[in-house]
Amino acid sequence: MIHKRIRPFNTKETYPEQNLNNDLCQAVVAGNIVFVRGQIGQDLETRESVGIGDVTAQAEKAMSNIKMLLEESGSCLEHICKIVIYIIDPRYREAVYQVVGKWLKGVYPVSTGLVVSALARPEWLVEIDVTAVIPEERS
Repeated sequence: MIHKRIRPFNTKETYPEQNLNNDLCQAVVAGNIVFVRGQIGQDLETRESVGIGDVTAQAEKAMSNIKMLLEESGSCLEHICKIVIYIIDPRYREAVYQVVGKWLKGVYPVSTGLVVSALARPEWLVEIDVTAVIPEERS
């Protein structure tokens, strides 16, 4: 089986302020499973951070990115099986989960929520990653 890599990139370009050189991608399709890289408040085209200081705006951008990447992978939000939400402050939980709940109304994925001390850049307040499937009729 050959894995399909969606939006490959190198961390050298994505994080020029850090001394990194890793080949990654935004999503991997393995069979009918889609693994989406943790998404944050960042425009995938420009690599610019959005919603600085605004956890709701960052969660919206992360979910928008997830929707776009799932569609590029041949799936969609309705086929998310698992979601993991990382926040840097427990007080952000309600705001972030309100955003996620709006995007995933009626989907019923399993969910894990974690409070972490920091994300890859200091301006990022929330990171969301998902695992989804591509239904047989779409693959």
